[in-house]
Amino acid sequence: MNAPALRHRRLAALASLAAAIVLALPAPPAGAAVNAGDLPADPHTPFAVQRVAAFDGPWAIAFLPDGRMLVTEKAGRLHIATQDGAVRSVSGVPEVHARGQTGLHDVAISPDFARDALVYFTYVAPAPDGGALTLARARLEDSGTAAQLRDPQILWRQEPPGGRGHPGAQIAFAPDGRHLFLTVGERQDSDTAQDPDQARGKILRMRLDGSVPADNPMAGAGGVRALTWTTGHRNPYGLAFAPDGRLWEHEMGPRGGDELNLIEPGQNYGWPLVSNGRHYIGLPIPDHDTRPEFRAPVLYWTPVIAPAGLAFYRGDLFPGWQGSALIGGLVSTGLVRVEVDGGSARQVGRWSLGARIRDVAVAADGAIWVIEDGSDGGLLRLTPKDPS
Repeated sequence: MNAPALRHRRLAALASLAAAIVLALPAPPAGAAVNAGDLPADPHTPFAVQRVAAFDGPWAIAFLPDGRMLVTEKAGRLHIATQDGAVRSVSGVPEVHARGQTGLHDVAISPDFARDALVYFTYVAPAPDGGALTLARARLEDSGTAAQLRDPQILWRQEPPGGRGHPGAQIAFAPDGRHLFLTVGERQDSDTAQDPDQARGKILRMRLDGSVPADNPMAGAGGVRALTWTTGHRNPYGLAFAPDGRLWEHEMGPRGGDELNLIEPGQNYGWPLVSNGRHYIGLPIPDHDTRPEFRAPVLYWTPVIAPAGLAFYRGDLFPGWQGSALIGGLVSTGLVRVEVDGGSARQVGRWSLGARIRDVAVAADGAIWVIEDGSDGGLLRLTPKDPS
């Protein structure tokens, strides 16, 4: 037998053995978290990439009704960008504490923007010991040649202030258009995530004016407890509603254990008492399956992808992607697609874009837009490749 034929036979035998081993392994228990960290990136991207503009330390993008985008920069700048790459600055942004991971963060338009022209945004405001995460809103006025935020109003502020990184700071409006959800990271002070009176490591739910909804789990408790929807979070950089109305969140783990979580009211997601990762110094942390009282992630990544940005696909350009979660990867330098079916999820695509991806959004025409992290962060438009 010649060498190529022998090599082919050996490869076929190894493939058969691997398949037999996989079939012999016990299936994970129902509801068990699935590790997608070892799944490789697909070298064949299904999209073409167009670089449209560039920004200095961008953090978030949000579409206006006319198809233009609001883009935040961590240093405290806000811009309006058109889909052909024209960029104008928006004045009136409050002073931010731009240090390390903190500064100006998320931006989202009001559910009733056509009537009220309100823009919601998050930032870490200057305050003792590392600043205070703040949620605010202001009216966007745009004459066509100049744009500004008018009449800013603080809706919520982290009290007491302080912390280092891990701001969280993600905004999601409920499908009813009457409630707002906000992620609050534990500001690199892990124990505070389990303290019900600390505004850290939580997802908060409030009315659009920042007031407490009467049907929150602890609405009558006052303070942070009244606004708390869920607790036990580490560094939540993605928050979005799926088409079926379920709320999903992702957060960065420590050394391993990035999480995709289905968010349900009153639940505790366990940080720092449990994690599918380890401490940075290598010491173990109990896994979620050791503490069933804590809600485990639906999907996790070890090794990490460092997820940032979350959007659910609705559009015509990628018809097979309807309802999929799209997640940017900082460490994985690309885009991850996760199919979501009710309360279950599985990673079905992962592609490298050669740069740290900070945020993801979907345009009305179905094009996917992502923005790169860093001092020359590109605003990229992803569309299906020409079949030819």
